Amino acid sequence: MSSTAVLLSAGLDSAVLAAHEARTSHVHPVYVSAGLAWEGAELAALDQLLATPPYASLAPLARLTFTVRDLYPPTHWALRGEPPAFDTPDEDVYLTGRNIILVTKASIYCAQHGIGRIAQGSLAHNPFPDATPEFFASIGRALSLGLAHDVRIDTPFAQKEKSDVIRLGVELGVPLELTLSCMNPKDGVHCGLCSKCRERRDAFNEAGVPDPTRYAVQPVR
Repeated sequence: MSSTAVLLSAGLDSAVLAAHEARTSHVHPVYVSAGLAWEGAELAALDQLLATPPYASLAPLARLTFTVRDLYPPTHWALRGEPPAFDTPDEDVYLTGRNIILVTKASIYCAQHGIGRIAQGSLAHNPFPDATPEFFASIGRALSLGLAHDVRIDTPFAQKEKSDVIRLGVELGVPLELTLSCMNPKDGVHCGLCSKCRERRDAFNEAGVPDPTRYAVQPVR
């Protein structure tokens, strides 16, 4: 089997992506810490997730660091752990350079480990400038040149909605209750008040799948 590095947080999209890729590739999960407020909770959730059967064949988790604490102001909501409100649009939670950071660090890892492909979990209608097909193709070419190592960045879910990903996760046996899609989690529990919790709740409704998520505050329907 060929090897693929999967950018893996504990979120729904990347968790299902890793299980999906494991059917056809030897998956190297990569977590890139940038100094954001929720990363401790993500890593705790990720430890639980990776101990479950869908991930039994994965390589050990590679934990990398690329901090934004010297780039974002200390008042930035993602550093303080105070995300925008429940009904805010995606644009309000844009993290400048997020995918640039992820694919750059992962590409260096791939060059050092002889891996030629990175899978990233962007979905349909992602509005951010570093999530377009043009961006991923261009930065893949640039990193291949700069590293003297061919690396392709793929987004297998780019035509899927989050509800599609949930249904695929059920098919693959992913323990969706262990995934974490929240910008202000407490002790592994979703806050229920941020826009990511809203997206998660709505996606389960659209998928027709019971939502197993623990919310500190039940999102208003």
